[in-house]
Amino acid sequence: MASAATPVSCKLLIEKKSPNLANQRDHLLNLQQQSKKKRFKPAMAGYNLGEFYATRDAWNSRHAQWQSHCAIVSSQSIAQPEEQHEHSKNAGSGINGDLKEGSIQILAASNGAAAKSMMMILPKPLSIADLAMPPSHGSTLRVAYQGVPGAYSEAAASKAYPECEPIPCEQFEATFQAVELWIADRAVLPIENSLGGSIHRNYDLLLRHRLHIVGEVQLPVHHCLMALPGASIEGIRRVISHPQALAQVEHTLTNLGLQAAREAVDDTAGAAQHIVANNLRDTAAVASARAAEIYGMDVLASGIQDDPGNMTRFLMLAREPIIPRTDRRFKTSIVFALEEAPGALFKALSAFALRNINLTKIESRPQKNRPVRVVDDSNHGTAKYFEYLFYIDFEASMADPRAQNALGQLQEFASFIRVLGSYPMDMTPVVPPGKPKVISTT
Repeated sequence: MASAATPVSCKLLIEKKSPNLANQRDHLLNLQQQSKKKRFKPAMAGYNLGEFYATRDAWNSRHAQWQSHCAIVSSQSIAQPEEQHEHSKNAGSGINGDLKEGSIQILAASNGAAAKSMMMILPKPLSIADLAMPPSHGSTLRVAYQGVPGAYSEAAASKAYPECEPIPCEQFEATFQAVELWIADRAVLPIENSLGGSIHRNYDLLLRHRLHIVGEVQLPVHHCLMALPGASIEGIRRVISHPQALAQVEHTLTNLGLQAAREAVDDTAGAAQHIVANNLRDTAAVASARAAEIYGMDVLASGIQDDPGNMTRFLMLAREPIIPRTDRRFKTSIVFALEEAPGALFKALSAFALRNINLTKIESRPQKNRPVRVVDDSNHGTAKYFEYLFYIDFEASMADPRAQNALGQLQEFASFIRVLGSYPMDMTPVVPPGKPKVISTT
């Protein structure tokens, strides 16, 4: 340990403390100065050489003792503040002027609390656990969703996590990034609708990003036709909403006698917000009843979905997967690719059929990095094959040996396979809505 660094550290620790501590510091510094003078002082006329060496050795010993005591004060008061605080209680509070070992221990102990308070002023390094902590205002999770307040994705987030803090995002891509950048803890992603089918872009995002599926929510969709206060169905010349929502209400709007152009926008609740922001009195939106309440719009007709059982399935995404279990019903989602061969898909799916595993969803998407494969045959010419990825949902947990064995068999045929998540199934009972109801026509 360098002797030059020790006094500085000791001074920092006992600066601005009690007068007794300051006196101890001054006493130590005086000893140091005296030891420097005596340590290398040459023998003078009339000075006994033996006495000189004895005096020099005594001062050198005193200087070494001073350095040792400073090291004790520095190391014990910082490295072990709690132990020395307890030691100070047992040893008492008196500190005398003698530089004995017991006195130094007491000095270090009484200085421990001050050192501890000084360390608490320094900023604490952030850890992964700190970044993942829920917000301090009481919400348990921060959940990102695409859209604005009043969107169906927000309702799905509230159903999955009733005490969550919803975080609206402009695009689906932004919801993934919010979780990846620790801005949000979960993301809500609509993946399919009972009328409109699969949302293909979101399947592509699942493969592009490395988030894990940790849950699902099946949300009944109750569409409403809404406009600015005072508007009527007869005065509507344009209807705007998300493309899926427009497809889900097409027949009902026609039956209502609404002769208006349809225009697609990014979000159902965003359509309502757009009408209010621009004071579009001849435009109506298809969105949820909560969106009409939020933006102060009149509901012209409610329950206008073509199918009373209209439902959208949402996926819950997180940075880390959950531990699969077998004590409740689980669903597992995977994506894989196959080499071109007769019966390749049949062989892949037979891995599940032979083990009595039910498939609830199968979706194919083109491989964007290699969409077409060209095969040259000298007898039949050149053949072109489209390369596809297959997304499959099946009712089994990855903790189930049947699922493990099925994936093991699938690996024999697949050129690529990835488990997107194994998560609890949404078993919430669904209450079907009533028939469409026209609330206002004037």
